Amino acid sequence: MNRPDPTTRIRATPGCRALISGASVAGPALAFWLNRYGYQVTVVEKARTIRSGGYPIDVRGTALEVVRRMGLLPRLRDAHIDLRRVTFLAEDGGEIASLDPHAVTGGVEGRDLEVRRGDLTDALYAAARDDVEFLFDDSIDTLDQSGPEVDVTFRGGGRRTFDMVFGADGVHSRTRELVLGPEDEFHRYLGYCFAVFSMRNTFGLARETVMWNSPGRAAALYAAGDNDEVHAFLNFAQPEPPSGLFSNPQAQRDLVASVFTDAGWEVPGLLAAMRDADDVFFDAVTQIRLPRWSSGKVALVGDAAYAPSFLTGQGTSLALVGAYMLAGSLADREHTAGFDAYERTTRDFVTANQDLAGKGGATLFPTTAQELEQRNSRLRSLSFLPPSGGRPAHSALVLPEFPH
Repeated sequence: MNRPDPTTRIRATPGCRALISGASVAGPALAFWLNRYGYQVTVVEKARTIRSGGYPIDVRGTALEVVRRMGLLPRLRDAHIDLRRVTFLAEDGGEIASLDPHAVTGGVEGRDLEVRRGDLTDALYAAARDDVEFLFDDSIDTLDQSGPEVDVTFRGGGRRTFDMVFGADGVHSRTRELVLGPEDEFHRYLGYCFAVFSMRNTFGLARETVMWNSPGRAAALYAAGDNDEVHAFLNFAQPEPPSGLFSNPQAQRDLVASVFTDAGWEVPGLLAAMRDADDVFFDAVTQIRLPRWSSGKVALVGDAAYAPSFLTGQGTSLALVGAYMLAGSLADREHTAGFDAYERTTRDFVTANQDLAGKGGATLFPTTAQELEQRNSRLRSLSFLPPSGGRPAHSALVLPEFPH
């Protein structure tokens, strides 16, 4: 069977109007594929433009086939970071081991991709923008499914109707809240919080990551290239999620600083840089586990439906694969049957990748001195991960060819 030419439309669904909330990864990818099946697609995004820059992300396994079918693989291979090493440090700053990054991630050298998040979002936006309507600096305020169409009001004051609505608006999805209920009902807290931000590269790092650990705490510097900027990462164990801090950036910084107050190595400098940084992103390490990914004429995709957490390294890949599977499931079906097919064909893959989080947390971020020493012993013997390494989950789904 011939695969679709990414430059041509595959199939027409006349008059079917789709609204997608979110223009990060899942949203533009879904827009691309729905447009190929003839949908009239609008994407609404609360930011003023596509968010370029950002920390590096991975595209692995089945997701590589998605970007290949989109015609984006050459562009993303050109943007591949090609990280050279990951160095682990003890609490006193001494080196434990310096490894090939693939020994840590379970990835496949020469195949899997690591790119700056902005390189991927720019590529996805470029692939969709000529055929898809993008509304920036706006978001969904209300949804009404009581009639034959979905009536949508926007925060900016506009009102429109659509045949279907899709939530691709992340872990803290407004769309999910409107149709399924509060986030607290669906999130699975994994016991950690983190902050990530950019700072000056005064460390002489290039295409490498350096990670310092003490029990329950980790600090890392990630140099994606040879430039003057690095991404700093501070992760720590926290028994309960700090729910009251998510709308208070100053309180977030205060919490991180208090947790790392006596830490050595370069951590004091990282804390000082965090105070001055204007791009600090703070969150709890959380998964989203839903009993169903749709309600009526509204469906969810990516982190809004099944955020796996960064412990799996699979958030971006699940977003890409989920977008492909959702659009394809609607290629020759009405919404009820299409949403059912999307779940039936994709849920096992999603669950297998979400289940990687337990391995990732225990391996990278031990919470006791004994667990940390056990991890360090594995590092010294270069047997960081078990042979399976979680890799089968990355490629567990073989992409179908949908009707066209």
